[in-house]
Amino acid sequence: MTPDEAMARCQPVLAHLWMVRTFLKHAPEVEEDTELLDVPRTLFDSIRAVEPAYERGEAAEFVRRLKGKLPKLRRAADLLEHDYKRVSDHTNFQMAAASLTGAVRQLNEILAST
Repeated sequence: MTPDEAMARCQPVLAHLWMVRTFLKHAPEVEEDTELLDVPRTLFDSIRAVEPAYERGEAAEFVRRLKGKLPKLRRAADLLEHDYKRVSDHTNFQMAAASLTGAVRQLNEILAST
């Protein structure tokens, strides 16, 4: 897969992650949990880190930067998956954890093929 193709495939996944971030950032249960607050912060940092390369159309730079952020995204997904029940076992949190894990897996698959 070319860097241009990878960037095009990653962008909707990042948009999805932005929505997970928004849910978590505004969830009162997470606002009170310092550890889980790292999840929306990591998502924000990762998405914003690749945004300038995307806007300039620099696909190789986009891919390089996103590959660099992938370990942090994996850790954030693992943290949410293992700790969300500490703040709430509501379906919204279950789905946010599953969604984040699936999206990070999808990014990994895309980036591994470049």
